[in-house]
Amino acid sequence: MSDSFDEFSFVAEQARAAGIDKPESAHRRLAITLEDGRRLSALRWGTESPRVTFLHGAGLNAHTWDTTILALGIPALAIDLPGHGDSSWREDADYRPRTIAPDVTAGLEAWTDAPQVLVGQSLGGIVAAAVAAAHPDSVRELVLVDVTPGIDPGEGPAELREFFSGPTDFASRDELVDRAMAFGLGGDRQATERGVYLNTRVRPDGRVEWKHHLARLAATALAPTAPEAGANEPKPVLGGHGWDDLAAVDAPLTLIRGAHGYVSPSNLAEFEQRLPHASVVEVEAGHNVQETIPLALADLVRDRVAR
Repeated sequence: MSDSFDEFSFVAEQARAAGIDKPESAHRRLAITLEDGRRLSALRWGTESPRVTFLHGAGLNAHTWDTTILALGIPALAIDLPGHGDSSWREDADYRPRTIAPDVTAGLEAWTDAPQVLVGQSLGGIVAAAVAAAHPDSVRELVLVDVTPGIDPGEGPAELREFFSGPTDFASRDELVDRAMAFGLGGDRQATERGVYLNTRVRPDGRVEWKHHLARLAATALAPTAPEAGANEPKPVLGGHGWDDLAAVDAPLTLIRGAHGYVSPSNLAEFEQRLPHASVVEVEAGHNVQETIPLALADLVRDRVAR
């Protein structure tokens, strides 16, 4: 069974819903082959070279930024992190920031020709810090969206953990939409359908599965009988060297904190103590700021591009 729907078919409706009169019509899918044969994929918006690059959080994909980029109105790049979207899964299941940051750097080298305002949400923010620390010439300014190295991904909603502990493939996307709505995920049915269609694929056997590898890893980790440790054992995606990487970043740094997100007051206090030169902006949003208040986020990013 083929999976032939147009991934940009939702753009016009997203623009109308956001009150964007003239949405960017120049958008296309990009891909490069990495040194080990894996694929890295991205979305490019606009006809000129990107000035802003976006990195999504765990379990999401480049389309999570669509409305923000439409409102931004600036040439932009949104990369599917390894193991997500149309980028290849890693055989070793290692999605720690310093592991996958070189892939993002390869994408920047292939698809941009100037230092970027690099915007990363959740896992994407810690990956962005690793990129900026290792390749300062690639990053003009760093923006973290509702993440610090100290947050605990386990603080996410219990419904989300239970949702991913269930089946990893489905008879149809409608079945998956129904399941998501039964768990109270995704908002109204139209928004849930858009999220499901853009984050799933149809396998050759006709079954529908999530595009991101973490769904399968989470189902394994949350199974009643824990698997034996091995090469494919899930790694803690936000663990490691995040604070060291942020300390090494020379570019201007901004944390956009969702008032109802994952960065707790103690996380924020540690961030401000460790990085007193950084700017902090609090917004009325949850963890996925780009989906809760995409227009306000676009304004904040536009300010960083302009200065």
